[in-house]
Amino acid sequence: MMERIGNFLFHYRNYLFPLALPLVLIPGPRIFESSLTAALIGLLIGLFGQSVRVATIGLVYIIRGGRNRRVYAEDLITDGIYAHSRNPMYVGNVSIITAVAITSNSWGCVAVVVPMFGFFYLAITRAEESYLSNKFGPGYREYVAAVPRFFPRLTGLWQTLRDSEFHWRRVLVKEYGTFAGWPLRWMVVFLYALWRDGELSSYPHLFQYLSAFLLFLLLMYVPVRVLKKRRVLVAD
Repeated sequence: MMERIGNFLFHYRNYLFPLALPLVLIPGPRIFESSLTAALIGLLIGLFGQSVRVATIGLVYIIRGGRNRRVYAEDLITDGIYAHSRNPMYVGNVSIITAVAITSNSWGCVAVVVPMFGFFYLAITRAEESYLSNKFGPGYREYVAAVPRFFPRLTGLWQTLRDSEFHWRRVLVKEYGTFAGWPLRWMVVFLYALWRDGELSSYPHLFQYLSAFLLFLLLMYVPVRVLKKRRVLVAD
């Protein structure tokens, strides 16, 4: 059953992140007294999730994006961050979604969003595991026995980071949309939480700071997108 759900969700996985944004409207008691506190903690969690994604892509890029919107993998990748977690990209995704939920400063939002998306990615993972087990057989089952599904094994992580070549160009090409996407959602949710809780007037210079932040995101996103479309910037 979980595999069927996972295959269905995998087919529509690109719509999961946008689905999280309307859920911040779910009412509930405040998590923190100040929405600014919630936003800063959410930002830190989001940066952690982004860092996991950057490290994963920068060290060893795994082609598991699917083929015809179905689970697909060319090779069994077991090095880089994948030597410490079998699904580091999903760890990053759930962290970012949790960050947006916490920024809403609503227990109602967190109580719905975090379990819901945890279930979504668990189901997708189960579908991928079934596919990989069938394709790679004993080699994959040995990998499963040695490496945790989600929470990373920290032993040897520093050595992995130190000894691996990091591909910044690949990170820019593959991740530029995420770099801009979730911080923009974080900013929108932060402003909504401030407005909802009547705290906007407490931060008179906030719009100036957030406008500068938005300009930074655009200056980062637009050139990379243009260079990628013109094939001047390609993954190494």
